[in-house]
Amino acid sequence: GVATAGEVVASMLLFLYARSAPTSVVPIFGIILLFGLCRAFASPAGRALPIDLSPPEVVARVVALKTVGFQGGLIVGPIAFGFAFVADESLPYLLSAIAMSAVVAIVVFVPSSDVRRLASSGARQAIHDAFEGLRFIRRSPILFGAMGLDLFAVLFGGAVALLPAIAEDRLGVGAVGLGWLRAAVGIGAGVVAVTLSIRPLQHRLGRTLLWVVALFGLGTIGLGLTRSFALAFTAIVLLSAADAVSMFIRLTLVPLATPEDMRGRVLAVENVFIGASNELGAAESGLTAAFMGLVGAVVFGGAATLVVVAVWWRLFPTLRDMDTFDEIRPTKEAIP
Repeated sequence: GVATAGEVVASMLLFLYARSAPTSVVPIFGIILLFGLCRAFASPAGRALPIDLSPPEVVARVVALKTVGFQGGLIVGPIAFGFAFVADESLPYLLSAIAMSAVVAIVVFVPSSDVRRLASSGARQAIHDAFEGLRFIRRSPILFGAMGLDLFAVLFGGAVALLPAIAEDRLGVGAVGLGWLRAAVGIGAGVVAVTLSIRPLQHRLGRTLLWVVALFGLGTIGLGLTRSFALAFTAIVLLSAADAVSMFIRLTLVPLATPEDMRGRVLAVENVFIGASNELGAAESGLTAAFMGLVGAVVFGGAATLVVVAVWWRLFPTLRDMDTFDEIRPTKEAIP
């Protein structure tokens, strides 16, 4: 709640900055830094909380329902913000602050008695705990394989970061068209999330994870090659649907494979690496676009994702052969 309140402050600062007819971009970096620091605390806590409040047998369904809400926001948000931007360039930041204020209000009503608390520790112990989470991930083939696969897929398949350029240079659509392209991400993922909330995946989870990441790569290649808005929209829907299946498996697998007293640490490490891959993926897409051109950058990212899947298929047989969530049990054997 406190971290999300910090995000509200950052959004309001962006709103005020946009309203002030700015002449320098320097303040943006400070505001983004504040937002990123708050998100670094809010994200792992937000992911761990629903799991801590749910019995193990319903974790998969809870993750699916949580994803439905998240993807619903991805559908409505870009469309609404596209129209809001047309009306007033500063309005999206105000809407963001209002939405996150609602999150803070909701978190206040979570019964504190239901949330498990760990004893506080000093700075040295906190640093040790952080590295302990990293060691646990490194020595667990399933966790390391699943997180690494997602990290590299996002790193190379970050074509969504180039959507403004794709919309302008390849498709010739404006802000509203760009909003619909961004909404396509939520539409594809939202359909999958609703489906998985009704009928969660049951078997062949490891192979499914690898195949859907490969489909994500193929969709990225298709997005890079097309000049049709309809085909680009379809490609984004398909690749985002594949990404949603991958995310569902990973978000369910990680807490189930992690002991309760380490869950926050492991999720924090995951959040850092996955969050970093998102930002580095956007940077990678921009750099490759500068050297290869827009089409070359997107196609290269999709092809690199396919290579990552092929390598992971051979390197992580435990992950590849994973069948059901029921066979996943938290263990501390990975920690020396």
